[in-house]
Amino acid sequence: MNLQFIGIDPNTGDGESPTVWVDQQAKELVLQGWKPGTDLAAACAQFEVPGHAVGIPDHEAVIRIPARMVAMIREACDAIERPDVP
Repeated sequence: MNLQFIGIDPNTGDGESPTVWVDQQAKELVLQGWKPGTDLAAACAQFEVPGHAVGIPDHEAVIRIPARMVAMIREACDAIERPDVP
């Protein structure tokens, strides 16, 4: 796996480190964030929309990313869509 580091929460320094990477080979964003409280996870698990069963599968997770990282997520989206990167 060849991860491209995009950025880390600018407020890192207190032991927390939400981070954004791109996996160019898989064409996926890779996000590290905070685990949600049980209330948020339960609320997300209750959503039922077309193509999405109720609940969160064991192989998936809900995470929180601070809004101050939106620019990094946009950069990751741009990076993954670049045709010149394998």
